[in-house]
Amino acid sequence: MLTAGIVGLPNVGKSTLFNALLKKQVADAANYPFCTIDPNIGVVEVPDERLPKLAKIVETEKIVPSAVEFCDIAGLVRGASKGEGLGNQFLSHIREVDAIIHVVRLFEDENVTHVSQKLDPKDDIETIETELILKDLETLSRQEKPNKKLSKEDDIYYDAVEILKEKLNKNIAAKEVQLSDIQKESVKKLNLLTIKPVLYVLNLSEKQLINLPEIKKLISTHFNEFQPILTLCAKLESDIVVLSPDEQKEYLQQYNLEEPGLNRLINAAYDLLGLISFLTAGKKEVRAWPIKKGTTAQNAAGVIHTDFIQHFIKAEIVPYQQFVEVGGWIHAREKGLAKMCGRDYEMQDGDVVDFKVGV
Repeated sequence: MLTAGIVGLPNVGKSTLFNALLKKQVADAANYPFCTIDPNIGVVEVPDERLPKLAKIVETEKIVPSAVEFCDIAGLVRGASKGEGLGNQFLSHIREVDAIIHVVRLFEDENVTHVSQKLDPKDDIETIETELILKDLETLSRQEKPNKKLSKEDDIYYDAVEILKEKLNKNIAAKEVQLSDIQKESVKKLNLLTIKPVLYVLNLSEKQLINLPEIKKLISTHFNEFQPILTLCAKLESDIVVLSPDEQKEYLQQYNLEEPGLNRLINAAYDLLGLISFLTAGKKEVRAWPIKKGTTAQNAAGVIHTDFIQHFIKAEIVPYQQFVEVGGWIHAREKGLAKMCGRDYEMQDGDVVDFKVGV
């Protein structure tokens, strides 16, 4: 399972957000730096409104949503790349995740200490990103090019290393460096921190939630239009997880919100990890299966059972919307909407699938 790591400075609301995601108290959330040391890990269901509709059509009560793993990583501070604040330990935890959820504090609260004694989102962001870059430069500096004739593959690798060194020394993250596909593949083994995709989560106060002009101004000041951003109030999300869906909806209306920020965060993390869901629908259960974008039908079948890869014959597929419109498999087949796809078909999000396997 792919993992999204929640990072940021101390006391920005990471653990409060993590606890809300898991709907229980897992991580310590206290008003002092480093109250979290060992990472907390939890698996969270991905909200998917398609599943209850499919369940109604195929007349099953069992629904199994997809899931994504979140890891709450302790707060980083300036100098983390040199070991400040147990920095080396925390940076190693980031190395193990597949994507980064960077929580940025925008809320003002005199009862919650800010690690640098002032609220400056732009400086906070740069502090974290600088530490990640410095750690990557340390990793790259250990890749010394041997003084001998190299293979073509080694030449490609060391060329990519030199390009990355040059750009990171100019404060450019690895994911923004232009490398060829072969070069990107060659440096994958380094597992660089700044090559991981990032989603910025702006943690607001409840008052800020209803002051959209102020929030839009803050976003335009600190972020460019290409950075994925999500706004929520971790405290509010933590408060409403104990409410029923109807009570949550009623409570959120006073903030002009249609759904909990956690739902948006989970779906955004799913997308950040490069995941989509294919769906299976039968009497036994309705289920969403997570796969990477670009996965073929044969490999998708292997997500259900590894034996299905070897014994794959074909996949019968109906897009979700058509499946719902006609009312299930029988009518979809009668109307010619169910298409037979071979092993190389690229799966699409929302494909309702019946795999044919020779087992």
